Amino acid sequence: MNVYTKISVATLSVASIALTAGVANAAKVKGPKEKCYGITLAGENDCGNLAGTHSCQGQSTVSFDAGEWQFVAKGTCNATVVKDASGKDHKGLTKAEAKAAIEA
Repeated sequence: MNVYTKISVATLSVASIALTAGVANAAKVKGPKEKCYGITLAGENDCGNLAGTHSCQGQSTVSFDAGEWQFVAKGTCNATVVKDASGKDHKGLTKAEAKAAIEA
């Protein structure tokens, strides 16, 4: 195997793992889904963020960032509340609410 073939195989393997992880994460939610912002733990986002600093699942570096999202059952985002380690509540945000929170 030459160097170019090894690099190609490694790149395809990483891409395949990333795509599989994203599908597995989205598959946890049954039925219709919606994006819910501000409730995601670091490394557990479902895809790219609002800021455009990354475009893949699992690349968030900060928990409860308003620009990071994950899928929840449709119609449940605003009712979703996640507690952090200190016990502080983080309420799910729609995309419009997340944009407003980032701009504030």
